[in-house]
Amino acid sequence: MSERQQEENKSEQPMRHGFTTGACATAAAKGALTMLITQQSVHAAEVWLPAGFAHAFELIEGEYTRDMAQVATIKDAGDDPDATHKAKIIATVCWKEGGGIELDGGVGVGRVTKPGLPVPVGEAAINPVPRRMLTRAAEEVLSEFGIAPERGVRIVISVPDGEEIAKKTLNARLGILGGISILGTRGVVVPFSTAAYKASVIQALQVAKASGCKQVVLTTGGSSEKYAIKMNPELSEEAFIQMGDFVGFSLQHAKRLGMGKVSLVGMMGKFSKVAQGVMMVHSKSAPVDFAFLAKVAADAGANAELQQSIMEANTASQAGDLAAEAGINEFFNRLCESACRHALMHIGGGIAVETVLVTMKGEVLGRAEVVG
Repeated sequence: MSERQQEENKSEQPMRHGFTTGACATAAAKGALTMLITQQSVHAAEVWLPAGFAHAFELIEGEYTRDMAQVATIKDAGDDPDATHKAKIIATVCWKEGGGIELDGGVGVGRVTKPGLPVPVGEAAINPVPRRMLTRAAEEVLSEFGIAPERGVRIVISVPDGEEIAKKTLNARLGILGGISILGTRGVVVPFSTAAYKASVIQALQVAKASGCKQVVLTTGGSSEKYAIKMNPELSEEAFIQMGDFVGFSLQHAKRLGMGKVSLVGMMGKFSKVAQGVMMVHSKSAPVDFAFLAKVAADAGANAELQQSIMEANTASQAGDLAAEAGINEFFNRLCESACRHALMHIGGGIAVETVLVTMKGEVLGRAEVVG
């Protein structure tokens, strides 16, 4: 079997689902509390997930005394390229005075420092659904063993490598410092799911709003964001949001949250698609329309030979290079204007949209602003 056939067979196999940090934390907490009560080792814990089914998690490194129990589980993100894949999630449980379940984050779990997130400032970054899962699981264990309601429990979730892992996420920008967030609304991670990234975009927009931003700058990645920050030194760091490929989605939520102006900063490859009306700019979402680019070049003053060269280009970047070499700078301004108009059309107007096209080195190729 050839290498290509092997890859094709691999791509046809169903993707393996994984489990969220919230589900893992709940399993570890359930196991630790069971150990504290029974004074016996526990090697697995079954958790009912919001997705609608139960899953048994393997538990490791359990230890207990009369007053405290601790156990860990290793997060399995399935076939999803998740920064927290293989992270060790630890739950430490102890008794506390008074009734109720108290939750907190330990080493490697971030703490919220900015308003606008679903967790109040000052608290551990354990999101609402994982909080409910942890509380419910603890209450069920206490009930199962007949523990008096007035006996309270304190649960601390830790992630030893969390601070390092968090460097690969947007947590610092969101004001979550010291580690990762304990996340998950369904308990399961769908392979290559866009849900987690979209959720981070919404969170970033909410933080921007809570910080008083009236303008946000949406970029497709780290390089374009770096250039955008240099272009807009007057804006606070909360105003800069990496939207990835989700242009339309991010624009809609920026408008919903009351932004007066949205600036789009990016490069030819993805923004040429926005200019032609594509609002999801992943490489597989839609091809670059070279006939469209040739028409824009013609309107900008390109001769027939240049139009033909653009029609035959391999990439949008190459088409841009051809226009730049020919000195047709208006080509880029017209692309930016087209991107603005399609963006406004997509969200039904109501805000100002600016588009800035930059090179790989951060040089501005073109820009335009349209008020809807």
